[in-house]
Amino acid sequence: MTTGTYTPPAGSTHAPVAKGALTPTFVRLKLALLRNGLRQSSGRTVVWVTSLVLVVLLSAGVLVGLAALRGVDDAAAPVVLITMLLAIAWAVMPLFFPSGDETLDTTRLAMLPLRPGPLTRALLVTSLVGMGPVFSLCLLAGAAVATAHGAAAAVVSVVAVVVSLLTCVGLARAIAAANTRLLTSRKGRDLAVLSGLVIAVGIQVVNFVLQRIGKSSGLSSLDPTAHVVRWIPPASAFGAVQSAGDGAYGAMAGQLLLAVALLVAVLVMWQRSLVKLMTAPDSSTISAAEPKRRRRAAGRASLLPEGRTSTAMLRTLRYLVREPKTKAALVTSLAIGLIVPVFNALEGASTIYFGCFAAGMLGTMMYNQFGQDGSAFWMVAMSISSRRDAYLELRSRALALLLVTLPYSALVSVVMAALTHQWHRLPEVLGLSWALLGALVAAGAVTSARLPYSIPQESRKNVAPGQTSLATMSLLGGMPAAALVGAPVLGLTLWLHLAGHNAWTWLLLPVGTVYGVLIAWAGLRTAARPLADRLPEILAAVSKG
Repeated sequence: MTTGTYTPPAGSTHAPVAKGALTPTFVRLKLALLRNGLRQSSGRTVVWVTSLVLVVLLSAGVLVGLAALRGVDDAAAPVVLITMLLAIAWAVMPLFFPSGDETLDTTRLAMLPLRPGPLTRALLVTSLVGMGPVFSLCLLAGAAVATAHGAAAAVVSVVAVVVSLLTCVGLARAIAAANTRLLTSRKGRDLAVLSGLVIAVGIQVVNFVLQRIGKSSGLSSLDPTAHVVRWIPPASAFGAVQSAGDGAYGAMAGQLLLAVALLVAVLVMWQRSLVKLMTAPDSSTISAAEPKRRRRAAGRASLLPEGRTSTAMLRTLRYLVREPKTKAALVTSLAIGLIVPVFNALEGASTIYFGCFAAGMLGTMMYNQFGQDGSAFWMVAMSISSRRDAYLELRSRALALLLVTLPYSALVSVVMAALTHQWHRLPEVLGLSWALLGALVAAGAVTSARLPYSIPQESRKNVAPGQTSLATMSLLGGMPAAALVGAPVLGLTLWLHLAGHNAWTWLLLPVGTVYGVLIAWAGLRTAARPLADRLPEILAAVSKG
């Protein structure tokens, strides 16, 4: 990026671009990109027009709905929380939808003679052109109508809408600029795969909040949270509107100052990211980093058992952190395995046995072990020449998975014991969890060898076309089998409680642990035979996608 003033070469007939002309030029450029994109196909035009109509209708509904809160007691609380959620959504949007707006990739402007300040202003104004800003403007306008009472509050609400909208757009742009190289890499695609998880978790959080409101006295239940959030920018801008309406002009000035300070900080961070992005080399291509990377990999491998076990475990762990869909499945299991028990505990379901839910979620990761390999499974198949090799391969994959599942299931059980105040039942819950893990590892190993199916890498589908029945049989057959295998420990738990032997329930920890180890070992030994005998069939099945 050039930081000096652009001067055309001698004899050139082109006049230098005026400083104020950069912003309208960028706006016209974005409109031209949009227009030319719609001209490519009628289908794209139909989709865009349909989306525009839906966004306009949704925006109008949000505006009217928030405006209807005017005069309602405690209306300021949900307004402040909604504006905070809006800012968070704008901040994470470029991480999960990096391809939604081509203008987010500012590296395309690196060769142009543009100064950072004018470029930042031009991109900020250009970012206001789109469906997202229109929806956000309607939401913020509705929030202003709902909370502005009095002339002073009305004036402050106008400032709050402008500052909040610019902060939201600026956050998206700043984060996109700071992570442009990440978003255009493999890790960026991994984030896109995980976007569904974030949406699912967000829906659960919203559902939990709505349930709390329904069970309480209404919007007033949000007051404690809103009292804190109204001092956190950019939501503090609408906290200032409420303070102005109440006549607390000192608080109003402080809250508004916080919101403006955040906007300035975001713009400064964005401008610095632009300068760094367009002037600094991409360090990911520097070959000098390779020796350090190899040393780190060697250090990790030295912590694992030697031989085939170390190789297979390290490969499985790398799948968990690098392969997009495997990573998405792991993070989903970790998140849902904690969220469901904790939310049930907060909702009054005072039982520690929900701690077993995490083990159940994570244990399913053992199913369809070879589908994540895809066509690369042929390299594994070439190394399996006997049933012992097959057993070692399955055992290594199970051990790698247990490195994550065992401590995490214990953590969730401890959290549930703290939330339900049932510490005396923690040993039996741990025993049940680990027995369930052993049963799922056994069932997953057998179904992986008997019913393998492919996982497409280039789409959001988790099953290749024509293999849906295999996936269904794997889950519907494996889950009941795991429940049946784990039934003895569950039966022992019920008998101890029904017979009144509560003082002996601590024995379920060693019994469940030993049983889980034995049943997992038996399942791995059982699965080794079909794995060794059916290698060509398994390779054909997992390579289909």
